[in-house]
Amino acid sequence: MPGSRTGRPPAPRAVRRPVAPRPPGDNAVRRLYTRLHRAWDRPLTAYYLIFGGSLLITVLGLVMVYSASQITALQMSLGGSYFFRKQLLAAVIGAGLLFAASRMPVKLHRALAYPILAGAVFMMALVQVPGIGVAVNGNQNWIALGGSFQIQPSEFGKLALVLWGADLIARKQDKRLLTQWKHMLVPLVPVAFMLLGLIMLGGDMGTAIILSAILFGLLWLAGAPTRLFVGVLSVAGAIGLFLIKSSENRMARLQCLGATDPGPGDSCWQAVHGIYALASGGIFGSGLGASVEKWGQLPEAHTDFIFAVTGEELGLSGTLSVLALFAALGYAGIRVAGRTEDPFVRYAAGGVTTWITAQAVVNIGAVLGLLPIAGVPLPLFSYGGSALLPTMFAIGLLIAFARDEPAARAALSMRQPRFGRKRAGGSGSGREPRRWNTMRRRASAARPSGER
Repeated sequence: MPGSRTGRPPAPRAVRRPVAPRPPGDNAVRRLYTRLHRAWDRPLTAYYLIFGGSLLITVLGLVMVYSASQITALQMSLGGSYFFRKQLLAAVIGAGLLFAASRMPVKLHRALAYPILAGAVFMMALVQVPGIGVAVNGNQNWIALGGSFQIQPSEFGKLALVLWGADLIARKQDKRLLTQWKHMLVPLVPVAFMLLGLIMLGGDMGTAIILSAILFGLLWLAGAPTRLFVGVLSVAGAIGLFLIKSSENRMARLQCLGATDPGPGDSCWQAVHGIYALASGGIFGSGLGASVEKWGQLPEAHTDFIFAVTGEELGLSGTLSVLALFAALGYAGIRVAGRTEDPFVRYAAGGVTTWITAQAVVNIGAVLGLLPIAGVPLPLFSYGGSALLPTMFAIGLLIAFARDEPAARAALSMRQPRFGRKRAGGSGSGREPRRWNTMRRRASAARPSGER
């Protein structure tokens, strides 16, 4: 073998291994699907979806509240950022509630169920006391706190029913009492009907619908038989039909389904102009702040119909993004409820997911003209501190439950800060240089000396 210029024999070339042929069905699309499926199935996926999705919805909601409420504030001789500042304050307080709820143990959540229920019932009864309760848009469901601040106790009734109902059903499941229909219904259904009665005394049909959805969600998760489930649903439907027929306002809202004209006396004005706002947005919208309908044509532009303003300013892309965020939030809640072994966590996560999903469907369906206008806000998105605070606390519950999954706990325990505590010893002469006590350093130190 001829030598090299240095007189040394040339280094032998590495033998190339033959490339194994790929399976016939292994294409780029399938590999991408496999990677996405693995990423989607990671232990912390639900945690990231709940935290990131709720954060994005809240931030985008703040932006849209600022855009949609400016004209209304100016028409009321207020500053253009009046409603935005109040919503921002509520979001800051809600963030504190979210953080507190996400760090609470499950035992503390269960211990808070009865105090929250008692406080909600007391405040909802206080609304009907003359001189204390305040009527807004014909519904007396508010309590004045002084100045321009008001609170709607019925919003906290949703959280109370979720926590108390989950704790009640979990305890009965531990005692194996859910096989008897009377233990499944009593006292869950009577207490839920009491809350519904207090809400309907003020005329708030929208909140009553969401509370009914939470009740049905809890019964379904508890494994209620079909005949029992249908029976409760039939009774609630009959009561709802009676309440709708007994009110001209509710009947007028029902008649505006699919309306394309305001009709006589402009009875369908809000529903029609909501459709106008969505139709004029196109694919990418007219631009943030460039809505025309919010200049007085569309009532409640920053509360119940903020989704219509979003469609007008951000277009179809903006509305689909909001829908995708709510879909991701709903999926994550179902995943948390389905993977846990704790009955309370299952019922509470399912109840919160039912609450947020049903309220989003009712609100968006009303804006699209598919459902009657129920007067419920879009969760985490519409203006209203009374709705935002309990919803963010409920999101904190989901985050706590997502962190409490065994696989998620193991994944979080493996995480270490990039810069941890320093080891003992200085950096001066005669001492070893300081090493950061990270997971990589510990793994290297545990290897035998011959390992590379």
